[in-house]
Amino acid sequence: MRNIVPLSSYRDAGAIPERQAMSGFCDLFPATAEDAGSVGFLLATLTGRSGPILWVRDRMTGAEAGRLYLPQRLGARVLHVSLGRAVDVLQAMEDGLSSGALGAVVGEMWGEPKGLTFTATKRLALRSEAHGVPCWLIRHGAVANLSAARNRWRVASLPSAPNRDDPAAPGDPRWRVELFRSRTQAPGTWVARYDRAQDRLRFMAMSDGDALADATPADRYAVP
Repeated sequence: MRNIVPLSSYRDAGAIPERQAMSGFCDLFPATAEDAGSVGFLLATLTGRSGPILWVRDRMTGAEAGRLYLPQRLGARVLHVSLGRAVDVLQAMEDGLSSGALGAVVGEMWGEPKGLTFTATKRLALRSEAHGVPCWLIRHGAVANLSAARNRWRVASLPSAPNRDDPAAPGDPRWRVELFRSRTQAPGTWVARYDRAQDRLRFMAMSDGDALADATPADRYAVP
């Protein structure tokens, strides 16, 4: 039987505590600068969240990574802001977290901007926790330097899941996700899949490379 772990029981080996590992202030690093899968993964984590989402990008991200495309249902709730400097992105994120009017705050930055200091990340972490608003910072083309992020993720795109209705068509999107630092649980690596039919993000623990095999419906576990 495949090693697939329910997220609701994070004390089990390999399990993900969704409310802890995907809340508070989190860093997210694409596997490569050209891999846009991290954005898709984050969008999948936000689909079930209520309230408007503030999404702030710096100018370099827009130039290098392209324009953000959002599904209609989610896009109607996203407040998209593009700013020139990293310090402006950080300030907008802080203001959004403190407003009390948002369901989540997302920032995107390219490279290693001078304004992104440990103190700046600490301010984001404290505001996220004080107001109970999840905050994600996507770091394109960056290294995992010092940060106050409570959880730090690496994400890589994977081939889509098999399409049961049409083998020639793409199935649900999948990612290889690694929680490489966390203050709430041990690190781990999983295959994440966005189940479009159920509008849920599902995880399978990786074991000997068999996590990419298509699980049967009875074997699937989803984010609560």
